[in-house]
Amino acid sequence: MAKLQKSIDKRNALVKATIDLVNNNGFHATPMSKIAKMANVSPATIYLYFENKQDLVNQTYIEVKSEYTKYAFNGYNANAPVKEAFKYIWNRIADFKLKQCEHALFLAQCDNTPMIDEASRQEGIKHLQPLLDLWAKGKAEGIIKPYSDYILYAYAINPLAFLMLSQKRGAITLDDTLIKNAFEAAWNSIKK
Repeated sequence: MAKLQKSIDKRNALVKATIDLVNNNGFHATPMSKIAKMANVSPATIYLYFENKQDLVNQTYIEVKSEYTKYAFNGYNANAPVKEAFKYIWNRIADFKLKQCEHALFLAQCDNTPMIDEASRQEGIKHLQPLLDLWAKGKAEGIIKPYSDYILYAYAINPLAFLMLSQKRGAITLDDTLIKNAFEAAWNSIKK
């Protein structure tokens, strides 16, 4: 059992090092040798867990996306009215981005790079299914604009990444009033 835990710990250290280095240096300035060094393992050890850098980044993306959406939808009631349900999910996403800033920053970078392969992107989208289902319900009820889910996400969810980065730089402090205003702006951007 101790050997298994050591193996899990090494893999987790590689994932954490990947997140840290990508956030600080970008994808292309994050070679496997730096990941191994930061994780305190030999470079050859990486290949026990991942086929190559692409596989490491894709698996890290899917794991972080899964953690993000698990947090976002924890306690979500799919039977709630559309605005109430969206507000719940939106606030959970905002909370994740503020509390798990490093993971949220990694996801933001992944969303804006060709480094993540299409299969991994599609897997990541599957994790958002409760939100997509809510939007479909809202569209069917005439509450949400009949726009592409990508446009809805771009206007309602992506601004949270900008706000998170602004807070991280010290430009703003996301207090309750700013969070409330940000939600209202998000809702107004998608409601019919």
